Amino acid sequence: MTLRLFLALLLPLLVGSTSVSQELLLTDCSDVYTNGDKLSGVNTIYPAGDAPVQVYCDMGCNGDIKDAKWTVIQRRMDGSVNFYRPWEQYKKGFGNKNGEYWLGLESLYQLTSKRKYELRVDLEDFEGGKVYAQYSTFSVDSEVNGYKLTVAGFINGGGGDSLTYHNGQKFSTFDKDQDSWPGNCAKSFLGAFWYNACHYANPNGIYLWGRDGTFYAIGDVWSTWKPYDYGLKSITMKIRPVA
Repeated sequence: MTLRLFLALLLPLLVGSTSVSQELLLTDCSDVYTNGDKLSGVNTIYPAGDAPVQVYCDMGCNGDIKDAKWTVIQRRMDGSVNFYRPWEQYKKGFGNKNGEYWLGLESLYQLTSKRKYELRVDLEDFEGGKVYAQYSTFSVDSEVNGYKLTVAGFINGGGGDSLTYHNGQKFSTFDKDQDSWPGNCAKSFLGAFWYNACHYANPNGIYLWGRDGTFYAIGDVWSTWKPYDYGLKSITMKIRPVA
């Protein structure tokens, strides 16, 4: 019996209420949707089965199930949050769930170890252009394995494939270098990510407010859509269980 199921059965007996057990079964935003909340917004989920985690649920427009049930794991939109942070903060998560945030590597591991997930990356530039990249497979390994990324099954929504290059890489921050480059990619490109040697995508880089030719590859870059000196207006990474 899993810990989540055990708690779901035990807690109603202890507190005389079914509300706690129902809440504990909400592993991700697909469960939130199934539980009846079909509006986008901040919800509490339990990726590990016990500790609550707040997350933004993207339920799409007008309750359209084809565009719903997304658990947002990363979002940049206005430069209000500093993403140049150490390992422990990327492990635990940080930011404002109604705005810019990073969910946390441990939560990503807990989520993707239980179910098979797909990933969608929504991209927007400062000229009003909107595209996306989608991947039919997405998972993050445990901390002992460096929170290694597995991503595959690219589907082009106009943004191109900037993420497959990072497949199989461990996560790196400026104080924990696990990339495939002799130097430190996180320090050199002022971010934190599953760097290879070093990146095609740098979604946690500096918020540059568009194109600036005096900088190279340090912004929130998705290089298969915009050049390395272009910092995007918004990047949203979100996952949902594969049907």
